[in-house]
Amino acid sequence: MIFETVVSTLSPEGEVHLAPMGVRYEGEGEEAVVALMPFKPSRTLDNILATRCAVLNLTTDVRVFAGCVTGRREWPTVALEGFAGRRLEGALAHVELELRGDQDDALRPTLRMRRGREVQHASFPGFNRAQAAVIEGAVLVSRLGMLPRSKVETEMEYLQIAIDKTAGPREQTAWDWLYAAVERYYAENPEAV
Repeated sequence: MIFETVVSTLSPEGEVHLAPMGVRYEGEGEEAVVALMPFKPSRTLDNILATRCAVLNLTTDVRVFAGCVTGRREWPTVALEGFAGRRLEGALAHVELELRGDQDDALRPTLRMRRGREVQHASFPGFNRAQAAVIEGAVLVSRLGMLPRSKVETEMEYLQIAIDKTAGPREQTAWDWLYAAVERYYAENPEAV
């Protein structure tokens, strides 16, 4: 099972990088790890290999997901006490991660991260279908160069139903960014099929 999160990392120079990422949880108890599989090239990958740590941010603010895939990567973060990382200021919870092992791959290496301290910052308010639609739309936008245009357009049209029925202001803003990114991509790449 894959869970959609936002991973924050620091470069060796201390620059924050945020990336939406699907993660897998493997094992239980002391042996539990979070498996990350960033595509190459990746600043997340480079930062984790250099610093050996990351922060898993759990958030329902889908603007962060949509923002990151549309060039809006500046989101407020907070330094962590006793851990070399930063978390999203608006995260419901965060998990501090330390690199336990990595398996290289030409396209998507696997990073196995030991779960450290987990901190709850706010309660989970429940699911919203528009949030799920934005997450799916963000995945599509992150793969515009890999997917057929007809698939992207068909899926965006279907996801629009959940946006129309259940979106609040945050979800609508995020959706507008994604929709504009799709339109811009195909305007700039008319040969894309």
